[in-house]
Amino acid sequence: MCIRDRIYTNCLAQGSYYIESNGEAAVIDPLRDVSHYTDLAAVGNAKIKYVFETHFHADFISGHLTLSKLTDSPIVYGPNANPDFDCIIAKDNQQFKIGNISITVLHTPGHTLESSCYLLKDEDGTEHCLFTGDTLFLGDVGRPDLAQKDMQMTKEELAGVLYESVNNKIKPLPDNILIYPGHGAGSACGKNMMKETVDTLKNQKDINYVLNGSLSKEEFITELTHDLQEPPSYFPSNVQLNKEGYEDLSSILKKSKQSLSAEEFENASKEKGIVILDVRHQSDFASEHIPNSIFVGLDGGFAPWVGAVLSDINQPILLVVGEDRIEEAITRLSRVGFDNVIGYLSGGFENWKAADKSIASIKTISAEDFAKINSSNQLDIFDVRKSTEYDSAHIVNAINAPLNDIDSNYDMYNKDGDVYIHCAGGYRSIIANSILKSKGHHNLIDVLGGFSSIRNTDIPIKENICTN
Repeated sequence: MCIRDRIYTNCLAQGSYYIESNGEAAVIDPLRDVSHYTDLAAVGNAKIKYVFETHFHADFISGHLTLSKLTDSPIVYGPNANPDFDCIIAKDNQQFKIGNISITVLHTPGHTLESSCYLLKDEDGTEHCLFTGDTLFLGDVGRPDLAQKDMQMTKEELAGVLYESVNNKIKPLPDNILIYPGHGAGSACGKNMMKETVDTLKNQKDINYVLNGSLSKEEFITELTHDLQEPPSYFPSNVQLNKEGYEDLSSILKKSKQSLSAEEFENASKEKGIVILDVRHQSDFASEHIPNSIFVGLDGGFAPWVGAVLSDINQPILLVVGEDRIEEAITRLSRVGFDNVIGYLSGGFENWKAADKSIASIKTISAEDFAKINSSNQLDIFDVRKSTEYDSAHIVNAINAPLNDIDSNYDMYNKDGDVYIHCAGGYRSIIANSILKSKGHHNLIDVLGGFSSIRNTDIPIKENICTN
């Protein structure tokens, strides 16, 4: 009997997998915080035999090294992998036994040159499911531009390799096998992933443009490489750590959980290069926060947005966080390689207020009041959603300034009058507001509830823009 547990992290839209059979187990693409897997093994009285990696991840730090050390289990990569640590570099079609089942390596380069999928066969040898990593997503495939510099290949060349991998290695497999991808919708590792996290290969052959025969190889290359957004700037650093090694999370937690009084926190914040990161809810931050702090809330797409707006994983960070979420915040920062938290505000923001320290706020306006003034004024409106969201529907005359490009958009906000900022629901716009305020922009007003609330007003909307 094979037991499968999917550990899906919504923040990163990332799936890792625990497989167990007859007292032995394997883990595919583990999170950095590996207790999930050791706990599952303990419950099943199983020995983790292998740690499989589909490729060198760019969007998160894997737990492969920590888990291997804790369980004395080898790490397995596909062909062409070149890590700085001991591991098994598997051959294409090499089989690994786990209890009564097996996992076969299918080398599927294209996303990266070492990218591999893992085919699980049941006790009777039946092909049951395929763990596809970032090679094949549901509705999409992995982006081909992350490894091009290291491999001295163009994204077009890698896209062509990916096309051959998917069609020659995955498409011939039985229709009824299940596809378990490395990511779902929301990940920066692909463009148009489905919200579902498991599907049959048959359905993917019907709907996925790389598998359904609707595009030639050349057309696929053009489609895949068209309008690729720049990857987050922290991606190369994560690849490097996954290749070369990193500090165990337990050590990171020990050094980062430093409680600082309001006075100590304020003094530390004056050191060069320090970032104050406030991870409370966006409404709490908008109402009151420490001047010049940056907001990225734990209850949104936390880790990827930290990576996008801070970019430097070595950035020293001071945390403003509720006492009950300190370890969670440090752990989730570490998942994307931000290991340099130097302390947190003891007692949270309430202690800052009690110490009579300076407080700032973000000006806000309801969508209804925004609609009233918009009808009689030519307002400066900035939409910080992705370009694809903006193209689908946006306020007439609104300027698209995606949050992930904010570093290059500072000058756009140099206006004489008020500037109104919104996103889809209010999370990303507060991030943008906090960054811009820290850079000296103080004429900003956040539209509460974002575009979803704006749609319920009479503000003119331009719908369904076709960019092809």
